[in-house]
Amino acid sequence: MTRIPDRPLRIGTRGSPLALAQAEMVAAALRAAHGWDEAAIKIVPITTTGDVVQDRPLAEIGGKALWTKELDQTLLDGRTDVSVHSMKDVETIRPDDLAIAAMLPRADPRDRLIGAGRIADLPDGAVVGTSSPRRAAQLLARRPDLSIVPIRGNVQTRLAKVARGEIAAILLAAAGLDRLGIADGAPLDDLLSAPAQGAIGVEMLAARADLRPLLAAIDDEATSRCVHAERALLAALGGDCHSAVAARAEIDSGAVRLDAEILSADGREVCVGSIRLADGATPADLASDLLVRASPALRAMFGR
Repeated sequence: MTRIPDRPLRIGTRGSPLALAQAEMVAAALRAAHGWDEAAIKIVPITTTGDVVQDRPLAEIGGKALWTKELDQTLLDGRTDVSVHSMKDVETIRPDDLAIAAMLPRADPRDRLIGAGRIADLPDGAVVGTSSPRRAAQLLARRPDLSIVPIRGNVQTRLAKVARGEIAAILLAAAGLDRLGIADGAPLDDLLSAPAQGAIGVEMLAARADLRPLLAAIDDEATSRCVHAERALLAALGGDCHSAVAARAEIDSGAVRLDAEILSADGREVCVGSIRLADGATPADLASDLLVRASPALRAMFGR
């Protein structure tokens, strides 16, 4: 029954329907783990720059920090106690005074295609909406005839564009659709997803020793091991928000197996690799292998 004395635990989150649903999942997990009542937790919606600026791809206006910087500030100012993030939207390198203290069990990490049953079913030259360099490159690697256009907005806004016929199709994370109760779309088993996709993380001030045991109670060890491996790969690769990277880690006989690929923006070059993180092997070893086998042009996308 341990909790913060005299006030509720304040959970900072973006205000989108998906972000609020994820914050509620964290709140429910904490209540179940500690026997807390409803009053023990308060969800605090925060408007981020990424929510306000909807007319340009994130890579053009600051990248993933646009989803986190306002939430970070509320932690630093003491206005919230923890932040809830979609881990795929969290920058690889975080401030030293913040710490990811828990992750919920990972949901379906795959993408789903909305607008067609398969990528192959899309008409010649079909317009597909995505602002993800990774998704754009993977689509073009399979269908160079497609026209990729940037698309922003929440899940419902994007689905509406397909329903109105403004674009032929979009790719969305299966986990987000499931959390919103949306069954639309066909899972894409052959597309390696974004690093950390499907995982919800809980972040706190590193100095808040009082929170660590509370959050540790809801941490899923397998998810944390896999997501940290994927993020370590990203850190070792370097690059920026324009770099196309896919990665997925899974527990295999007690060790982490990490699969990854890096792609040129036009999808013409795809460099694929895999490693089992045992006997001293690290995500950095896989990053080095991918970059060594990549062309000079592709390595340049990662500052090499």
